[in-house]
Amino acid sequence: MLTLQDICCPYCGKTQQVTVDCSVEVQDYYEDCQVCCRPMSMHVLCSWDGDLQDLIVRSENDT
Repeated sequence: MLTLQDICCPYCGKTQQVTVDCSVEVQDYYEDCQVCCRPMSMHVLCSWDGDLQDLIVRSENDT
């Protein structure tokens, strides 16, 4: 249950596309920005049937 989502890097402000795995309902992980390579904190909420409900992207220091 992979889905593509557009996000904005909290550091450089560039829009990019990330792949989100919605096979798990709640996830917290770090992913490096594809442009500036800084770590972004990703908080993902998915429904039980695999639909993306919410994706919150923050800088490493905002968590």
